[in-house]
Amino acid sequence: MRQRTLAKSVSATGVGLHSGERVILTLHPAKENEGIMFCRSDLSGEQGEIIHLSPYLINDTRLSSTIVTEQGVRVGTIEHIMSALAAYGVDNVLIELSAPEIPIMDGSSLPFLYLLQDAGIVDQKAQKRFLKIIKPVEVKADGKWVKFTPHNGFKVTLTIEFDHPVFNCSPPTFEIDFAGQSYVDEIARARTFGFMQEVEMMRSHNLGLGGNLSNAIVIDDNDVLNPEGLRYPDEFVRHKILDAIGDLYIVGHPIIGAFEGYKSGHAINNALLRAVLADKTAYQWVEFPDDSLIPPSFFQINGQAA
Repeated sequence: MRQRTLAKSVSATGVGLHSGERVILTLHPAKENEGIMFCRSDLSGEQGEIIHLSPYLINDTRLSSTIVTEQGVRVGTIEHIMSALAAYGVDNVLIELSAPEIPIMDGSSLPFLYLLQDAGIVDQKAQKRFLKIIKPVEVKADGKWVKFTPHNGFKVTLTIEFDHPVFNCSPPTFEIDFAGQSYVDEIARARTFGFMQEVEMMRSHNLGLGGNLSNAIVIDDNDVLNPEGLRYPDEFVRHKILDAIGDLYIVGHPIIGAFEGYKSGHAINNALLRAVLADKTAYQWVEFPDDSLIPPSFFQINGQAA
């Protein structure tokens, strides 16, 4: 299976969920083995240089996964676009933005999938590298836990828990095994969500400044405020899976393994990636020159080339 990039550059305009700033987002093709890169076009000199993504650059996880470099350059809320890149198996891309945050769009990853479809996905000559989990790795913190276990494919299972009546109406656990289920059908449309009672606190910390009913599910003391309701009966947990897939793809490669989490979030997801990379006995890098050996979970990725 070969690496992938975009056939052409594409752009979109939106607003940052937390910053509230208008941002122009442009995705560019990139060469083999360059990986996933970011660039702030509104900055110059050293701060405007290309940032090569790695789990060690996620240094702010307050309500999102945010890159913070040693020079203080920020690229916020990257998890939704990362989730879309994972779904289409994009290995090499330059993500240029004119403000400190990826636009929130409608709060899901679906607009980013449309953007990638518009760009077209093309195979490159170099072999795609997979991160294969070969022994269990678990991280626990503050009553939450996440873990990887060996699995010949990619499977995600998440359980959420919120003390609120809205969450009593939908199943708290969802599992998706990509060997037989579709990211586009099951996950991509799930939107981010937040509570009205937290808005004042968030805005005092300069967070959530761009949030509204068109880009998030908003919950008051008793119900969902969005007139159209939910896109899935269990949209909340499905969005947490969307986030987790994006957080895990920050490693820059598809993962062969099973991910499971209880009350997971951006901080603990990133901690799990770092824990895996710190233990050389927990993983290995693999390639599949013979496509017939690719685990079934990645067949639909293999069929999405332009």
